[in-house]
Amino acid sequence: MSALHLKTVAELASQLAARAVSSVELTRAFLARIEQHQAVSNAFITVTRDAALAEAARADARLAAGQGGPLTGVPIAHKDIFCTSGVRTTCGSRMLSEFVSPYDATVVARLRAAGVVMLGKTNMDEFAMGSSNETSYFGAVRNPWDTTRVPGGSSGGSAVAVAARLAPAATATDTGGSIRQPAALCGVTGIKPTYGRVSRFGMIAFASSLDQGGLITVDAEDAALLLRAIAGFDERDSTSVDLPVPDYAAALDQPLKGLKVGLLREFFDRGLDPQVEATTRAAIEVLRAQGAALREVSLPNLPLSVPTYYVVAPAECSSNLARFDGVRYGHRCENPLDLLDLYRRSRGEGFGPEVKRRIMTGTYVLSAGYFDAFYLKAQRVRQLISGDFTRAFQEVDVLVGPTTPTAAFELGAKTSDPVTMYLNDIYTIGANLAGLPAMSVPCGFAAGLPVGLQLIGPHFAEGRLLQVAYRYQRETDWHRRAPPGFA
Repeated sequence: MSALHLKTVAELASQLAARAVSSVELTRAFLARIEQHQAVSNAFITVTRDAALAEAARADARLAAGQGGPLTGVPIAHKDIFCTSGVRTTCGSRMLSEFVSPYDATVVARLRAAGVVMLGKTNMDEFAMGSSNETSYFGAVRNPWDTTRVPGGSSGGSAVAVAARLAPAATATDTGGSIRQPAALCGVTGIKPTYGRVSRFGMIAFASSLDQGGLITVDAEDAALLLRAIAGFDERDSTSVDLPVPDYAAALDQPLKGLKVGLLREFFDRGLDPQVEATTRAAIEVLRAQGAALREVSLPNLPLSVPTYYVVAPAECSSNLARFDGVRYGHRCENPLDLLDLYRRSRGEGFGPEVKRRIMTGTYVLSAGYFDAFYLKAQRVRQLISGDFTRAFQEVDVLVGPTTPTAAFELGAKTSDPVTMYLNDIYTIGANLAGLPAMSVPCGFAAGLPVGLQLIGPHFAEGRLLQVAYRYQRETDWHRRAPPGFA
């Protein structure tokens, strides 16, 4: 049983179905690993030990009765931005540090219905605002490959939980790269589906036109299994798209011969670390060796994605976070003098510096006299970026490039310079602005730290991305490598 933590979701599901291991045994093993490594990694905010063991016992009963599904009894973790009934949902913020949701997010409910076991809630940048998982009220998360370095954000806790083998998979969210960037820096697989493919109901909003729930897993096969469980129309989410959900796992092994792969010229421009570039190009050659046809593609407006994002996202966050006022729920200051004092002190005490910075920026760009100059202009540029992608996909099937310009940087290295921190998302933001599906898969190391290969597809092409990732991972073992201190 000692190597259970090194197995994938698919492998664990097979063992559970064959009754070679019980869900209770499996859950105990992962809970023990969380307890062993939490002090170093800080990957979790809440561990639901008793509830997890009770869920595991129920899963075992269903499996024994022959009523289990493909995911019944598999333990996973949830990013602490998804509401979970009876369990606190903090968003990594003091504002919600004691908030207990009365209902499940759709993602949580669908996985619960599939029989998965929730181990707990993972740490994250406060309200998903950050690229390093250093803005959490509950402390920074540490990269298991080098605990002096960041894991990426905002889904850093989920990425570390999977990379350190504290959970075989975890839910996550991506607003400007918050699944793919930490997946790349931690050496795991992350998928951001098409905007609208996965319900946002019960996923606490940062920027509503950009946020998308997704997954962090060991490999593409696991991502395919779990995505099928969480994807699909939800009438409670007005942005949910009513399209059939394919069996993503069924088409994974389709050959790549004839696949047209576009190399994004702008991703190989200045600012890319030479070792990251070399590792990424070597990964792309693996696709060529399997029959993929490579050609260079340019997205001329893509360099404008960072300034565009940092107008649109703060504007939407300013609106979404206005609800946290100390009146109905969330942090409330003590002994307010009047209503205005209640608002000021509750929000001042409840939000951290990065959240305040983005609220102020968003309020500014939405204010009279600046709305047209900033917000409307950013939305127009967003359409230009989206148009670039549309034209590119008339020529190629998939776009590829590095996920991040560098490997993981040291904790504290960029916290004093927000603009430098924001540039870590330079390769990931474009897919969010256009609402496209995108993945990051481990493709090697630079100076001993993981590097990710990013795949971007047209709308609702998750199956194609998963197929490419799966075929790549059949030829490589980067996704199988665990950090030495956590193996």
